[in-house]
Amino acid sequence: MPNTKSAKKRVKTNEKSRERNIARRSDIKSSIKNFKQALEENNIENAQKLLKTTSSKISRAAGKGIFKKNKASRKISRLTKALIKLKK
Repeated sequence: MPNTKSAKKRVKTNEKSRERNIARRSDIKSSIKNFKQALEENNIENAQKLLKTTSSKISRAAGKGIFKKNKASRKISRLTKALIKLKK
């Protein structure tokens, strides 16, 4: 257990950040799932819109430290590649 006042506050803020990060990660997973579902249905227009919003969410998460930069780039790249493959 923390002893100092600042350490106690740090525990509280860490917990808030952890919960916020979990929520954002979950939101991104849902976006990716919706994107993949649109790909399976061959709905290219919807998939393009979802790709734009999903990649934006992933980039924002990388900027806030939820994902590492390379992981975010890799995820975006794979999603884009899947859409391009469907278009052909």
